[in-house]
Amino acid sequence: MKLQSYTITQGRDRAPARSYLKSIGFTDEDLKKPIIGIANTWIGTMPCNYNLRELAVDVARGIREAGGTPMEFNTIAISDGITMGTEGMKTSLISREVIADSIELVARGHMFDGIVALVACDKTIPGAAMALLRLNIPAVVLYGGTILPGRYRGRDITIQDVFEAVGANAAGRISDQELLDIENAACPGPGACGGQYTANTMSTVMEIIGLSPMGLNSIPQVDARKHGAAEKCGQVILDAVRNNIRPRDIITRESIDNAIACVAASGGSTNAVLHLLAFAREAGIPLKIDDFQDLSSRTPLLADLMPAGKYTAADVDKAGGIPVIAKRLYEGGYVHPETMMITGKSFEDEARKAQEVQGQQVIRPLDNPIKKSGGLVILKGSLAPEGAVIKVTGLNRQSQTGPARVFDSEEAAMKAVLTGRINPGDVVVIRYEGPKGGPGMREMLGVTSAIVGEGLSESVALITDGRFSGATRGFMVGHIAPEAAVGGPIAAVREGDPIAIDISARTINLDIAETEMQKRLASFSRPAPKYTSGVMAKYVALVGSASDGAVTCRPQL
Repeated sequence: MKLQSYTITQGRDRAPARSYLKSIGFTDEDLKKPIIGIANTWIGTMPCNYNLRELAVDVARGIREAGGTPMEFNTIAISDGITMGTEGMKTSLISREVIADSIELVARGHMFDGIVALVACDKTIPGAAMALLRLNIPAVVLYGGTILPGRYRGRDITIQDVFEAVGANAAGRISDQELLDIENAACPGPGACGGQYTANTMSTVMEIIGLSPMGLNSIPQVDARKHGAAEKCGQVILDAVRNNIRPRDIITRESIDNAIACVAASGGSTNAVLHLLAFAREAGIPLKIDDFQDLSSRTPLLADLMPAGKYTAADVDKAGGIPVIAKRLYEGGYVHPETMMITGKSFEDEARKAQEVQGQQVIRPLDNPIKKSGGLVILKGSLAPEGAVIKVTGLNRQSQTGPARVFDSEEAAMKAVLTGRINPGDVVVIRYEGPKGGPGMREMLGVTSAIVGEGLSESVALITDGRFSGATRGFMVGHIAPEAAVGGPIAAVREGDPIAIDISARTINLDIAETEMQKRLASFSRPAPKYTSGVMAKYVALVGSASDGAVTCRPQL
C-alpha cells in the first residue's frame, strides 16, 4: 500500500510530529499502519446523532482489529426538527457546506489514508459525502440509524404527528392535553426522524449509491446490532484502502441514477434532489434537475412509508432492510447493476444477498406497486423557469388553480394559517426563503404541517422558493427557481393573482399577461441582505441556485 499518511508520520524530519502523537498514546507501530480518520458528527443537542459517540468506539475497535490506526475527529450538526420554524433553521442547509469543508480540511491536513464518516441528522449525510468526493480517498459512510416510533392510542407515531398536532390544536380539533400527550410519546429515544424523511432517505441513498455497506444503515440506532455494524466498518475501510477503492470509483452517473431511483421507489424526501445535484457537482458529473423527472417517471413507488404511507423506517429493517429495496430495483431493471460498491462488489452482487422477511408488507412486490411512477415530480413554467419540486406520494389530486396568498417569510405565513386566515382553494406563496434570500432555504415543516392539522391539506396548495422537510405531505411545491431574492418570477406574484399548478402536465404558472410579468420584474429591486457578516453573509455571497444543488463551490462541467 502507498500510504499518504507516511508524509506526516515517517522519516527523520517527521520526528516532531511523531513526538506529538506519542504524547497522546500512539506508538511507532501504530504510525506505520494505515491512519483512518473517524469523522464523527456526534452532538449533544438532538436525538439524531446522540449515540454516535458510542458507535465511534466500535468503529475504532474494528479499524484496529483490521490492521489500521483510528484517529477520531468531530464536526458540527444542526437539528432540522428542533430549529424548525425559527431563525435557527436558516443554518441547516448552510451546515451541509460547513460539514463538508471541515471534514475536507481535517483529512487534508492530517493526510488520512481513509475515512469512516459517522452521520445521522439530515445535512451530516450529504455533507460527509461531499467531502469524501472532494478528497477521493477510500471512505465509508455509516448512518447512526433511525429512531424507533412512539406509540399513541395504539398506533405508531413520529415527529410528523407532533408538527401536525400543532395545527390541529390551533384549529380546536384536539385539546392542549392531547397535544402534550403526542409530544411526550413521539420520540422514545435516540435516532434520526422515524419516517422516510430526509435522514432515512439519504441513508437509503448511501447504501444504494455504494458508500455505505449494504444492510447496515437501516438498523435502528438503539438496536444492539448497530455496534456490530459499526465494528464491521473497520474491516470494510481497511479493505478499501488495501484495494484502493475511492469515492469517485463508486459515485458515477450510473450510481447517481440508481440513487434517484431509490428515492422515487421509497417515497423519499425532496431534499434528495438538492443533495444528489450537489454530489454530481463535487464529482464533476453532468446532472440536471430534469433528470430526476425522467428517472422518477419510470420507477414505481414500492415502499409504503411515512409521511404519506403507513410504516416507519424501523419497519424497513424488520422487512429485511434497504437490501430488499435494492433487490426490487435490480429485479425490475430500474438500476445499473454493474456499479461498484464500497466492498468492491457490484450492486447486483449485493442486491442478490437480500434476505426479505416472509410476509412483510412494507416494501411492495414489483407486480403490486403503490403507484406506477415514483414520488418526485419536477414542475416548470412561468413561475419556475429553472424548475420546482413536489412529492406526490399520498396526493389525491393532480392540479390546483387558485388565488395567491403572498407572504415574504415563513413566520408571516404560519401566523396566517394558525389564525384561520387561509381559505380552501388558496395557493399560499412563501418567498424570500431561498438559498440567498433566506438565507439558507429553510424547511417549511411547521407551516405545511399546520395546514394539514387545520384540515386544509385537500384544498390548499403551498409554493415556496424554500424547501420542505422529508416529513412534509400535501400539495406542497418547493425549490422554486430562480428564487425571489435574485429577481425570479415568484418575486412578481401579488395578492390574489391566479396561480395554476398541474402535476400531470408538470407545469406551474402565474396566469398573468407576459407584458405584466415583465413590467413587474423590471421594477424589482433586490432586498437588503439580512446578514452582512459572518458565515451567513459568506454563504449568500457564494451559494448558487436550488436547481443546481444550492452549492457554494460550482465547478464548470
